[in-house]
Amino acid sequence: MLAVTIACAQPVTIKTTTILDGKGHVLKNKQIVVEGSRIAGISGAKGRATYDLSGLTVMPGWIDTHTHLSWHFNKDNRLDQGGRGSKETPEETALYVEGNAYATLLGGFTTIQSLGAGIDGPLRDLINRGILPGPRILTSLRSVNENTGTPEQIRAYVRKMKDDGADVIKLFATKSIRDGGAQSMTDEQIRAACGEATALGLRSVVHAHASAGAKAAILAGCTSIEHGAFLDDATLQLMADRGVYFDPNFLVLHNYLENKPKFLGIGNYNEEGFAYMEKAVPLMADVLKRAMAHHVKIVLGTDAVAGAHGRNAEEFIYRVKDGGQPPMEAIVSGTSLAAEALRLQDKIGAVQEGLEADLVAVEGNPLDDITAVRHVVFVMKGGKVYKNMGGAR
Repeated sequence: MLAVTIACAQPVTIKTTTILDGKGHVLKNKQIVVEGSRIAGISGAKGRATYDLSGLTVMPGWIDTHTHLSWHFNKDNRLDQGGRGSKETPEETALYVEGNAYATLLGGFTTIQSLGAGIDGPLRDLINRGILPGPRILTSLRSVNENTGTPEQIRAYVRKMKDDGADVIKLFATKSIRDGGAQSMTDEQIRAACGEATALGLRSVVHAHASAGAKAAILAGCTSIEHGAFLDDATLQLMADRGVYFDPNFLVLHNYLENKPKFLGIGNYNEEGFAYMEKAVPLMADVLKRAMAHHVKIVLGTDAVAGAHGRNAEEFIYRVKDGGQPPMEAIVSGTSLAAEALRLQDKIGAVQEGLEADLVAVEGNPLDDITAVRHVVFVMKGGKVYKNMGGAR
């Protein structure tokens, strides 16, 4: 059954057999005590539990550091992002976006970073108020690119983004992979965007496929490099040396190829663009392997667009099976390390006393078979249960 928004008014106990704590440890036969929205304690299992998750694998709620909640397929089964050019009313778009958020939550992701749509802000706020169900959302609201203006205009734009409620600054240092991925913003523009974000206490995440744009962003003090299909070893080492996070994405490429008819003919979603994306699939596996060899901080993000929401956990599978990432490292990348990248490590990302009670349970064990992440049967966010198909209350 689905149990939507059951608040834990009284202390709640959760019996477990196996916990992957999000920091690389396996805990056996523990009881998690939840008070309000937080984990109050973890001890040996004893007595009767409110929720019995025995036989399942319990983890911290997963974190996706790169999504696009506003992207969806409309009634014509074609890509629609709402806003200008959309065939929908704003009300219809809003319902699609909330549907994407809810599907993402039920898929085990209790926190996401949605990069680039104004509707993310109101949705974030309504979820935070408990009005709508959904994952915890951080958003850039919009993005910076080469057309935003001069360095000074970019600094002003970044300040406006913060004033409007952005949690993070998103910038496009390179072109889309469908256009070859070459550097598009100048070094000066990149320095202005990342430098102003840092001065305002905000993080900055950078769309960068090729090394030139990524290197400029790393040297500018940006927080994270997204995608990176064409990064060379020197850039990866620089990223490791500077402590910059790396978010390669597999799911988005596979999702585009699987849903090609729904995108084809819209903007740069042409045959040439799809050919670039098909060639990028093995490149992404290669760059992930090289990033691991350079000990880069690799976080989990999907770049989820239309067709991918609710299937975000497939990213774990691609990274393990195609990229060769050890299963435990993949889980850590989508829990404690992702929380650190979002500067939320004191709130989420681990099964740990004092942190938010964000928990996901799956049938099977991802350490033995990573495809277990597809079988989510229990989701708790902030002490509230949103999905319960195995641990009856």
